[in-house]
Amino acid sequence: MKVSVVICTYAMDRYDVFSECVDSVLAQTYEPLEIVIVVDGNEPVFERVQSDYGDLDDVVLHCNDENQGISYSRTRGAEIATGDVVAFIDDDAVAELDWIEELARVYDETDAIAVGGHAKPDWVTKKPDFFPEEFYWLVGCDERGMGEHMEELRNTYGSNISFRRDVFLTVGGYDENTGRQGDRHIQAHEAPVCIRMANAYGKGVIYNTDAVVNHKLFDYRGDFRWLVFRSFWQGYSKRIMDLLLPEASGDKNEYLRQLMLGFVPDRLSNLVREPSMPKAKQLAAIFVFTAAVGFGYLYGLVDMERSELTVNREDVSEA
Repeated sequence: MKVSVVICTYAMDRYDVFSECVDSVLAQTYEPLEIVIVVDGNEPVFERVQSDYGDLDDVVLHCNDENQGISYSRTRGAEIATGDVVAFIDDDAVAELDWIEELARVYDETDAIAVGGHAKPDWVTKKPDFFPEEFYWLVGCDERGMGEHMEELRNTYGSNISFRRDVFLTVGGYDENTGRQGDRHIQAHEAPVCIRMANAYGKGVIYNTDAVVNHKLFDYRGDFRWLVFRSFWQGYSKRIMDLLLPEASGDKNEYLRQLMLGFVPDRLSNLVREPSMPKAKQLAAIFVFTAAVGFGYLYGLVDMERSELTVNREDVSEA
C-alpha cells in the first residue's frame, strides 16, 4: 500500500521549521512513500523548495498560482498524489520515525477509511503555567479527553490525519470556506470533510495514539491574549460549521458537558486538596477561554443575521 504525505507551506519565515518537517517525513521507516509538497502561491519559497528537494525521488512539487489557503492546497496535494492513502502533516510539525508505519498498520489490519494519530505539543519555549490541557485543541494538539487508543472519533487534527485517497476525493476534500488563508479566521477545517465522510460511508477516523507527530508551539501560541483571540474565532468558526453542517453541533455540546461536568469539578477538587497558583490559573483560563468561544459563537450568529439582512435589503433595492 503506497502512502502519499502532503505538506503545504507558504512563507519564507517558516522555511527552517518546514524543512524539519520534510526531513522527518523523508526519514520514515515505511515504504513505499511519496511526498507531495504544495507551496501556496509564493514563488521565492517554491524556488528554494525546488533547489532543496526537487532532485529527490518520490518527491512531487507544486506551486499554486496564487495564495489559495490551506484547504485548497491540501485538496490539490491529494489530487496530485498517487498513493492509496493520503496523509497530512502541518509544516510546523515533526513526525516520529514510525509515524506512517503506524498509520498504515491500521489500514492493513482493519477496514478503516481514515486514520489519525497523536498530535503532541512540542513547546519551543517553556509551556505557560496557565495553559490547561483541556484547551490544547486551540493550538492544534490533542486535548485532555480527546479519545482512547484505537477509538473511532469524528476527526483528529490536521497535523496528523490520513484518509484513503479515493474516499477523501469522493467526498470533495477540504471545504475551501474553512481553514487558514491570509488573515481569514475560519478554523476547524478537518470536521467538515470527516462529517461528509461519515455521512457517505458511516465511518469515522480511527485514533492511533502510537502514530505521533510533534507539533511545534512557538512563543505566540503561549500568549494569553492570542489564545483568547483564538478562542473567540474558534467560537465564530463553530457557528459557521453549524450552518455548513448542522450535525456538527452534537460534538460541540458533548465536549462542553465533558468540560464542565467532568474536568472542571475534577480540577476544583484537586485545587482544594493541593492548592497551587498554576492550578488556579489553569482553572481560571478554562472559564475565560470557554467564555471567549461563547462570545465568538454569538458574534457569528449576529454576523450571519446582519449579512442576511444586507442581502435582503439589496434584493429589495434591486426590485
